Amino acid sequence: MNKLMTRCAAILPLILCLPGLADARPTNRCTEDILRGDYVFTASGFTRAGSPAWVPKAILEVLHFNGDGTLSTPLVTVANPFGDSGVITPPGPGASGTYTINSDCSGQVTFSDMLGVAFTIVVDPPRGDTIWMIQKNPANNVFQGKAQRVQ
Repeated sequence: MNKLMTRCAAILPLILCLPGLADARPTNRCTEDILRGDYVFTASGFTRAGSPAWVPKAILEVLHFNGDGTLSTPLVTVANPFGDSGVITPPGPGASGTYTINSDCSGQVTFSDMLGVAFTIVVDPPRGDTIWMIQKNPANNVFQGKAQRVQ
């Protein structure tokens, strides 16, 4: 009887751990529908547009994600978009685009403009209220920022 109780006492903690191991899948899975609504995107960095020198660049943009892999940019303004001119473009609509979200919440945003502007992104799960973005195309940019859901 003593041996039986000792064995049960040794096995019981292991049995109690099994429910925690039953579902080892991550709970924060992402899909395109995590991004829905308006986000304000602010970013800064550098561009090398036509000259060997890197010059500062900044953007303020409203991104509207439709929850289906498409997006629009109802408002965009850029400071110094074409090099060291100091120009700040007046607010206006930007290009539409597409996005993909992987199950690990990484993904890509690609704009339908002639420049082929694309960003690598990471979405904050589980609600998708924040998107971290770094420009990967065109190659003459070092540009990163954050988009925050506003509605």
